[in-house]
Amino acid sequence: MTELIGFTEADRLCIPVPFYHCFGMVMGNLGCVTHGATMVIPAPGFDPAITLQTIQDERCTGVYGVPTMFIAMQNHPDFASYDLSSLRTGIMAGAVCPVEVMKRCVNDMHMTEVSIAYGMTETSPVSCQTRSDDDLERRTATIGRAAPHVEIKIVDPVTGETVERGETGEFCTRGYSVMLGYWQEEEKTAEAIDAEGWMHTGDLAVMREDGYCNIVGRIKDMVIRGGENIYPREIEEFLYGHPDIEDVQVIGVPDEKYGEELCAWVKLRAGAQPLDADAVQEFATGKLAHYKIPRYVMVVDEFPMTVTGKVRKVQMREESAKALGLA
Repeated sequence: MTELIGFTEADRLCIPVPFYHCFGMVMGNLGCVTHGATMVIPAPGFDPAITLQTIQDERCTGVYGVPTMFIAMQNHPDFASYDLSSLRTGIMAGAVCPVEVMKRCVNDMHMTEVSIAYGMTETSPVSCQTRSDDDLERRTATIGRAAPHVEIKIVDPVTGETVERGETGEFCTRGYSVMLGYWQEEEKTAEAIDAEGWMHTGDLAVMREDGYCNIVGRIKDMVIRGGENIYPREIEEFLYGHPDIEDVQVIGVPDEKYGEELCAWVKLRAGAQPLDADAVQEFATGKLAHYKIPRYVMVVDEFPMTVTGKVRKVQMREESAKALGLA
């Protein structure tokens, strides 16, 4: 992974991601070891201000992080005061990466060679990655193409047949990087890795004609409203364009008529005007299909997160249903 972003012994990598996770320990520390690069550890836990200060003081050339980390840094009230001109690259991974956040990495954080990586711990961990010489559209709007010596395919989740390029299906990967199996969990291993060695990720993706891929959501996160399949990623990307929204997550909640309705959890920017469902619906009307416009909007200070920085949508659904009085 570090080879694909041109790392050398001259690089200094800021590593604010956890070391008990593949991102920090494998991609971060081992990546530096293999290239003789300097590891810069800003703090025992992630803090946006400390991370920004460390990049400035240690003249880091790269920084790794999950999307929520980059969002926190970019929206820190003193962000503009830090000198980040030493940065040239980095990797954003661990969750779906918003296009606007990636563009700010390039334009505001000087990370002109920033890369998106996609994978999972079970695949050691990366299956797709953008390249530093990709054009801006590929580096900000896709998860890249297959990593060296790795195979990928997109299949129908029900039939297992490979779908045409441009169609949505489950992302599968095969190669040296796929784990041998879950420790003493033969049944769970068989559910994840089929007889031909393909790892079934549970992520929904689209492969473009040029071989670059997009993650559109997770199978378990897909919302089915009145027979329509809705991928929250599309709505989240759209709502990032709202001037008052700093971050957003979209989930499905129970509905007697349609089966499920959309609920958007939004974090507002500092000093933003109050926002409610009517304002969000007005912003989306005429730009999103009517069934993709969230019926409910919950303004929150933070999202429930896993220890590795991923949003816990299962918990969000439970909390939303309870707060909204839904069965």
